Amino acid sequence: MKASVRWVECPRDAWQGFSRFIPTEEKVAFLNELLEAGFAHLDLTSFVSPKWVPQMQDAEEVLKALPPPNGRTYLAIVANEKGLERALAAPNLTHVGYPFSLSETFQQRNTNRSIEASWPLVGAMVERTEGRLGLVVYLSMAFGNPYGDPWSVEAVLEALARLKEMGVREIALADTYGVAEPERIHEVLKAAVARFGPEGLGAHLHARPEGALAKVEAVLAAGVTWLEGALAGVGGCPFAGDELVGNLPTEVVLPHLEKRGLATGVDLSRLPLLAEEAARLKALYA
Repeated sequence: MKASVRWVECPRDAWQGFSRFIPTEEKVAFLNELLEAGFAHLDLTSFVSPKWVPQMQDAEEVLKALPPPNGRTYLAIVANEKGLERALAAPNLTHVGYPFSLSETFQQRNTNRSIEASWPLVGAMVERTEGRLGLVVYLSMAFGNPYGDPWSVEAVLEALARLKEMGVREIALADTYGVAEPERIHEVLKAAVARFGPEGLGAHLHARPEGALAKVEAVLAAGVTWLEGALAGVGGCPFAGDELVGNLPTEVVLPHLEKRGLATGVDLSRLPLLAEEAARLKALYA
């Protein structure tokens, strides 16, 4: 049997910054196409204020329209207690994700909450999701930040240790603004694997198209096999200051992984048309 990778497809990350609202039925149609192609892990919506992310105002409607997960992962991002309440009541949802930044500046901008105030929230999420939903903490700015905030490999490891002690079992390290070099990515992930093992450890990276596979290789070389991205490389971080910095392009990465002997569970023959559809949605609504 082939070794396998856990690929999380992230239409939520791709769509959240679009200026025009994607009709719910179009979101659902695209998500169903992903499921039919074999994508088993979807980061598909968020429970946040429509004032800040109007694109995700239909989170409950989207989830309700999808088929039961039946072993697949349907994840939504939450940023506060109100979002968690909505997630706990939502149909078909299997996981929630919380963005926890190692940069104080970005944590305030992204969640309107300090790092210090985020720790008790994570604790509450661990307690309230137990036996009901999976919890993923996205450790953003894990490979540095553009604000001059303190950063070190040891700080990343300390945050990982604290999260694990609190009972968080799944943690994805994120290169939030897409400029970490492969060497830095490998250094951080290798240190994390050496201390904690690879189980429950992932990487959510952003890259320019020509830099995507080098970053993927840096992750794999560190022993991590949970990766995330989006078709056509749509999405990314507006703080990168480079419109070409997007999510890892699924239609490039998955064939590369299969060539390396790693099973993805996805029908690769469907990727070109899915990437075209992702690009079409961007052209219409971004």
